[in-house]
Amino acid sequence: MKKIAGLMLILLLAGVIFTFSGCRKQSGESSAASVDVFWYSFADTYLASVRNSMDEQVRTMSNLRVTHHDSQERQDLQAQMVQTAITQGTKLLVVNIVTTGSEDAAMNIVDMAKNANVPIIFFNREVSDAVINSYDNACFVGTDADEAGYMQGQAVANFLLKDENWNGSRSTYDLDGDGVIRYIMFRGEHGNAEAFGRTKFSVTEANRLLGGRLTLAPSAANETSTQYENDGISNFFLYGNWSAANAANLMRTALAAHSLTNGSIELIMANNDDQAIGAIEAMNEQGFNTGRAGTGYIPVFGVDATAVAVEAIRAGRMTGTVLQDAVAMGRTILELAQNVAGGRNVFSNTSGYNVDRGVDKIRVPYAIVE
Repeated sequence: MKKIAGLMLILLLAGVIFTFSGCRKQSGESSAASVDVFWYSFADTYLASVRNSMDEQVRTMSNLRVTHHDSQERQDLQAQMVQTAITQGTKLLVVNIVTTGSEDAAMNIVDMAKNANVPIIFFNREVSDAVINSYDNACFVGTDADEAGYMQGQAVANFLLKDENWNGSRSTYDLDGDGVIRYIMFRGEHGNAEAFGRTKFSVTEANRLLGGRLTLAPSAANETSTQYENDGISNFFLYGNWSAANAANLMRTALAAHSLTNGSIELIMANNDDQAIGAIEAMNEQGFNTGRAGTGYIPVFGVDATAVAVEAIRAGRMTGTVLQDAVAMGRTILELAQNVAGGRNVFSNTSGYNVDRGVDKIRVPYAIVE
């Protein structure tokens, strides 16, 4: 009987310990809000820097548990993964939408979130005001789609008019002396608001600041589209679609028919740094923009200020870029996630941000890097 009583006491104590540790685990799990982040592609260099920044910052936030998902540039896959996360009990959806330029994909995802009463943050890739306003627990974190274009144009004008690049009547980079700088534009995704703003307003702002002393005009090396406004700018570009590899191949094709020395190509602008780096890679093969003294140089401007681009600027291979602040974007998303973890609306405590009027959209500012 003593043995049986002793055994029962051991089992009772074991049950108490098991129950206590099980409760403690559940309490620990519930204290950390599950945040599922859906990236349009893990391959994007700028977005990788946002992801790395988020991972670094979230280490100090014990009330958030972040899981990243690669949508592999497939909207159908992203929608499936969002639904799975909802089914598994996510507390917050953070979505870098794959398909831009159409409300349907974003509205489909916001409807999933709304039906499950799960907050959602769209980020980086713009969704419409109508999508955000359709659900009172939805918001967007991104940038002013046109601002990067204006800043890139400012950087271009500043460079061309620098004392060392301007002799009072002519720019060093006006290779044929005709007063016109012939540029190639590497464009991002069709239907993307950032790509449109960077393509058009970089040129218009540069020309405004150049004040007639020089004029930017598309090089014949650009392809000609018909799907945008016939303004002499928007339909002239090489469609790199954000990719360094695509841009390198397009630049090689352009260089097979156009020269870097006779004024047919005098400047490169790209909607992002990856495309700028691709263009530089192709020019390196012809001895240009190598960073070595005595070699040819064509000014190249990008957007994002990725580590690779900043290093290329320091090495004398690239001219300038526009900082799209990955750390600030990651921090803003996580601060909104803290609202959800605290049981508040996702867009609470945002008075200190640059917020659009009439819609819950936060704009992270850009800055020029030269």
